[in-house]
Amino acid sequence: MNFRMTIPPHGPAAETRLRVRYAETDQMGVVYYANYLVWMEVARMDWCRARGVDYRRMEREEGIGLAVAEASCRYRSPARFDDEVAIRVWVEEANSRMVTFHYEMRVAGDDRLVATGETRHVFVDAAMRKARCPVRYREMFGMSGGAGA
Repeated sequence: MNFRMTIPPHGPAAETRLRVRYAETDQMGVVYYANYLVWMEVARMDWCRARGVDYRRMEREEGIGLAVAEASCRYRSPARFDDEVAIRVWVEEANSRMVTFHYEMRVAGDDRLVATGETRHVFVDAAMRKARCPVRYREMFGMSGGAGA
């Protein structure tokens, strides 16, 4: 798996590349639909690392997590076994209570769009109650740094 950070018109984006494993395909030889959601998570965690967000530390030491409130994926064309897929992710919208990530998945080399997706996350505390993003992470998610943001 390869990773790189870019700055598209949407704001800072990250790109993760992975190769489709045989186990990720279905009987028709295409990637099983639920695997795209797993790939979005992989890309999102790479985005967090690249922006300096240690998600594990945020959960363990600060008691703050990002619960998925919504997830969507639109399938455009099939990815198949051994294709290298580039997944671009960026924050589309963020405030102190929630963050929305957007994803584009393309076959590397021919740049064919295979899927687009979006996940919306709510900041929660360890008891899964709504919480605010800690001030120290707000700039990384593209928010203003003020306590009322």
